[in-house]
Amino acid sequence: MMPKNTLTLLAALLGLGAGTLQAAQSMDHGGMDHSSMPASSMPSMQDAPMQGMDHGQMTGMDGEPLQMMTPAAPTRSRTPIPELTDADRQAAFPPVAGHGVHDKAINSLWLFDRLEYQDADDGSALAWEMNGWIGGDIDRLWLRSEGERSNGRTEEAQIEALWGHAIGPWWDVLGGVRQDFKPGAPQTWAALGLQGMALYNFESQVTAYLGEGGQSALRLQAEYDILLTNRLILQPIAEVNLYGRNDPQRGIGSGLSESEVGLRLRYELHRQFAPYVGVTWNRSYGKTADYAREEGEDRSEARLVLGVRLWF
Repeated sequence: MMPKNTLTLLAALLGLGAGTLQAAQSMDHGGMDHSSMPASSMPSMQDAPMQGMDHGQMTGMDGEPLQMMTPAAPTRSRTPIPELTDADRQAAFPPVAGHGVHDKAINSLWLFDRLEYQDADDGSALAWEMNGWIGGDIDRLWLRSEGERSNGRTEEAQIEALWGHAIGPWWDVLGGVRQDFKPGAPQTWAALGLQGMALYNFESQVTAYLGEGGQSALRLQAEYDILLTNRLILQPIAEVNLYGRNDPQRGIGSGLSESEVGLRLRYELHRQFAPYVGVTWNRSYGKTADYAREEGEDRSEARLVLGVRLWF
């Protein structure tokens, strides 16, 4: 047990009250008999659970509440980050010009979709259908040509020069001229149309024509590629022609004039070269069928075709 003078000195230094000093003097742990203390006087863990302790109300030896010393959060970074300037933003996001490969470069494509021999009822025929373009992504010059030679003479031949403007990712508006060389005397048409890819990847063309003498025409075309394998492709094609008035010189009747439906199976030996075999069915209607009958031609005819498709 500490001497009384020592306790008095400690109490004076710590600023303890008289009651605290007397309690310290009467406390003699060396002579205390814990076995004789009643159980009710022993502190219990239930009387002062640690989980329920309110540390915020803890007091010091002088009865004053203790202040928890929490370090204040820093208000500035140890390494200050410089504020962004307009020069920093311009360096991070410079103005982006158009991509030279696509936006400004002049590209071209030439496609012989049909270059074929046809086995017709009244003899063999050579038919072609070509289209190509030159220009950029938005504006292009389109060239189309199709025709047929039978028994050594040209039965049909025409060429179109159209200016195309893209109105969406898949569609172009076209306008220009069409020149017919056969049948009959040459004839010039003004052309206005729409072409592109419809739902389910149908390649579609709708073109209206206004010709000399007030003649008018409308052509509808559609084709679709069915990939049987990566290189074996089945291609159905359909074309319909309508005219506004009769033209006996060229054997054309008003209304629905003629249609052609074809089915071609090609194999791409190279992506740019694909031989094919197929069958087509041509039919004329109304006054056009009457003109064909007067010329000794059939109203409808099926043909076996053998050809090649190539592009460059």
